Amino acid sequence: MTRPLTFAIPKGRILDEALPLLAKAGIEPEAEFHDKKSRALRFATNRPDISIIRVRAFDVATFVAHGAAQIGIVGSDVVEEFDYSELYAPVDLDIGHCRLSVAEPQDAADEDEAALSHIRVATKYPQLTRKYYEARGLQAECVKLNGAMELAPSLGLSRRIVDLVSSGATLKANGLVETSVIMPVSARLIVNRAAYKMRSADLSPLIDAFRNAVEVRDAA
Repeated sequence: MTRPLTFAIPKGRILDEALPLLAKAGIEPEAEFHDKKSRALRFATNRPDISIIRVRAFDVATFVAHGAAQIGIVGSDVVEEFDYSELYAPVDLDIGHCRLSVAEPQDAADEDEAALSHIRVATKYPQLTRKYYEARGLQAECVKLNGAMELAPSLGLSRRIVDLVSSGATLKANGLVETSVIMPVSARLIVNRAAYKMRSADLSPLIDAFRNAVEVRDAA
């Protein structure tokens, strides 16, 4: 008997937008999934051939890349940061829109980068940050943080941060300004490449279902 597919979905900002697409694709989590008091991480669905795990966004990519989950939803920022060769991202779900940006205090924003050779940046995206600054001829020392990025400049940890920005309200509240955009971000459907080859009969219809769900939603 074929094992059920494991579908990894992220906690946080993408989840609420992803649930309607899951439903349109024919996947509905069990009732406990919606229970805010539940500490469960794995859930059954209306389909016996699919179970869901709910994990941190960065972990979605890792679970799928290593084959622990066969399919998942995650932001393109995570896909690009890890750049796993094992991941296939066939569908842009057109949800979870934001941008990965550089932000800094206003006085730092007026500095001439051309006069610098080294920059310290607080971020949870060290690979994308280094790549961005290398393209500008600068060496970036990345201080890895997983949250509260906006505190780094005021506490002297770094003058600049690289983080996701949506409205910019959090930056403003912490005295920071967005100075450049590294990349636009949206959520992607991702699939493990090996699983796709071995279980194409299971995964191809799912990919098509999500592609159709996006087309129907956008046409509405």
